[in-house]
Amino acid sequence: MAIERTFSIVKPDAVAKNAIGGVLNLIEQGGLMVIASKMIHMSKAEAEGFYAVHKERPFFGDLTTFMSEGPCVVSVLEGENAIARYREVLGATNPEEADAGTVRKEFGTNIERNAAHGSDATDTAAFEIGYFFNALEIRQR
Repeated sequence: MAIERTFSIVKPDAVAKNAIGGVLNLIEQGGLMVIASKMIHMSKAEAEGFYAVHKERPFFGDLTTFMSEGPCVVSVLEGENAIARYREVLGATNPEEADAGTVRKEFGTNIERNAAHGSDATDTAAFEIGYFFNALEIRQR
């Protein structure tokens, strides 16, 4: 199995609920290592840049407004098959459909305010990590 990196955001809703530690605990229990992490507060323009792939979708405006409404915690995760593993830890996008013990089931409210984001592919992870982190901020092996 390959060691890979993925990207995580603890979204503003989970930060407001004081659930950062709970989310990070589930990440670590899921076998992933946090190798970089910081709290940020995205501007609307930064959120629009990050989610540019969704620009033509009807939810784009609401998503970028939500993601810029308060602080969030961005992290780089590492582990065997980290992308797939983190998506399992996250659970289904809609918390109502997520399995018990997953981030979204435990801390999400609805399909938009679902506590956390994770990369869906290797190229997406590379873009997302690079959007928020430079090489000096990421723990090297």
